[in-house]
Amino acid sequence: MVDLFRAARGRLAGAPRETLGVWHVPKKVLGLGGTPRIVSDGEAWHVGTLLIADGFVASVGEVSRVQDPGRRGYAAESARERAEIRAAALRGRIPEGAIVHLGWDVIDVDAVAAGGTSGPLVGGDEPQIRWSTSGGLMPLSAYLAERIDLLLAPPRGAGGAF
Repeated sequence: MVDLFRAARGRLAGAPRETLGVWHVPKKVLGLGGTPRIVSDGEAWHVGTLLIADGFVASVGEVSRVQDPGRRGYAAESARERAEIRAAALRGRIPEGAIVHLGWDVIDVDAVAAGGTSGPLVGGDEPQIRWSTSGGLMPLSAYLAERIDLLLAPPRGAGGAF
């Protein structure tokens, strides 16, 4: 399985990466704390439900495009929360327009290679991936080939996810 991800990284070498973000809460000094922000913890290729970084593979969590949050009067609590994430990423000096991933979870590739399960990956004779919470299993090799093809050559007229 390590070879599958090594080959995937080779195919993805020229493709754009996206930011892996983590929340940073400044320590309190004299009882005063700074405003929480999202800071970069590296980059990875977003390949379907996976994030493939140089040294690890992770499952996708929450995804947001960094931008000025704009107006502050929201009808829905979820819209306010998304705006706060965008503002926190700007405070963390993630460039406006970048895509940032939060809540990603590192997959234990060794456990999967030994026949176990980690994140959406399931080990066995041929590693499988559960590509959605309600979806069935698919061979990891076929999934990576299909998703990398789509990333490198998106269908005509396909727009971004945001």
